Amino acid sequence: MRYLLDTHIWLWSLLEPTRLDDEVVILLIDENNELFISPISIWETLVLAEKGKIELYPTPQEWIANALEKSPVKEAVLTHAIAVKSRQIDLPHKDPADRFIAATALENGLTLITADLLLQQCKEIRTAQ
Repeated sequence: MRYLLDTHIWLWSLLEPTRLDDEVVILLIDENNELFISPISIWETLVLAEKGKIELYPTPQEWIANALEKSPVKEAVLTHAIAVKSRQIDLPHKDPADRFIAATALENGLTLITADLLLQQCKEIRTAQ
């Protein structure tokens, strides 16, 4: 299967793996699964670091580069079609990052792994939690 990790799932897998449900851990360690993150998740990670909500060393930029290099997670491409879809998708809230992440899953045929109940309620995207 092909999965898109929501930002918090990606960060938890690297920083706080005990926060992940056992079912999610199984999906993440299964070598038959392809795992992706949206570039928006990288942006969200930088915002969290800038606001002091997470600490990433030696710098947030270096931490992200190292995390991407060492993990099996691939970067999904951000396209104009995803940007358009992010405005068309029917989500119960208007968070732009969530809209881009949901649109990335939809446009790429990926199942979104998320603990976000609002994203799980979106009928247009497949989710796993």
